Amino acid sequence: MDELIMTLTEKTAYLKGLMEGLSLKKDSDEGKLFNAIINTLDDMAMTVSDMDSELDVINEELDAIGEELTDLEEDLYDEEDEDEDFEDEDEDDSYYSVICPTCHEEIYLDESMLDKGGIKCPACGEELEFDFDEDDCDCGCEDGCDCGCEDCGTKE
Repeated sequence: MDELIMTLTEKTAYLKGLMEGLSLKKDSDEGKLFNAIINTLDDMAMTVSDMDSELDVINEELDAIGEELTDLEEDLYDEEDEDEDFEDEDEDDSYYSVICPTCHEEIYLDESMLDKGGIKCPACGEELEFDFDEDDCDCGCEDGCDCGCEDCGTKE
């Protein structure tokens, strides 16, 4: 026996037909009650139907967003892999971080940026200056160093 699957709106329409088949007078108490129940069920069925349609649209949009996110992740991870390959080739490049005294944003710099003597903070626009004193030792005080620091023993 095949079971017929009906939507809520179809079931409500079927109930309306059954009520009309009972030949109830619409002015009677029973007729008024059944009519109010059927109208309420019809409103509820329409609301659920509208919500189902909206949910379908939302699910389609969510699927599209998920696909776009997957594409972005693939692009991002591909770029990171390329960056790692590039970093392996250029291990001599050094990066430094400084904290902006105005906005406290951490900024990463390479040697060429430091050689310029200053930059504008990308977060707040504050002019940051880098002054390297020649007396400062940043060589690690290896043998044969002539930086002049106390640790390497070649101080003038």
